[in-house]
Amino acid sequence: MQEQQEASSETTGTHTVEPGRSLAFDIVLYSAARFGMLAALAAVLTVFGVPLLVALAVSVVVAMPLSLFVFKGLRRRVDAGMAQRAERRRAHREELRAQLRGDRGDEERAGGDSGEEDR
Repeated sequence: MQEQQEASSETTGTHTVEPGRSLAFDIVLYSAARFGMLAALAAVLTVFGVPLLVALAVSVVVAMPLSLFVFKGLRRRVDAGMAQRAERRRAHREELRAQLRGDRGDEERAGGDSGEEDR
């Protein structure tokens, strides 16, 4: 059981991706953090008398690249989650292609039931 838990958590660099973590939650959190930084910067500029439209434009130019550095941990978590999802999808796609070709996996061979006896 412990081996499954260790195998299901993947280490990428210095960050460990927890298996219970939801990729959608991480993406929403990262997006909200970036837009929050944009709104905060726009609010600060507006307090100093900068017109709202100009403050928003400056905030986009400054906050979006800055958030790549400030929220590096969140970005890495999203990147790791997306990489895991892409790997699972690739493995599933390869499995489906093998089934379409008629290849059987090791699991089916070990079971011994090919379904051909019924023919």
